[in-house]
Amino acid sequence: MKSIHVAAAALILSLAASLVQAQSGPTPQEQMACRSDAGKFCAEHVGKPPQMNACLRANKAQLSEGCRKVVESRGG
Repeated sequence: MKSIHVAAAALILSLAASLVQAQSGPTPQEQMACRSDAGKFCAEHVGKPPQMNACLRANKAQLSEGCRKVVESRGG
């Protein structure tokens, strides 16, 4: 019974860590990888992270390879 609780706790912590990573802001490296694409496809969303993320995901097929990798690494 104790091992079930430990496994459940580990799963919850893993999911929480994934959620935090997805919600945290982009690193400077990620920002640089997507700077050009963000300006080209999503300029109206600068300063609005949730809308910018959604816009980049929506335009993923047109993004540069580096930015596409950033979007995919963040669940897009």
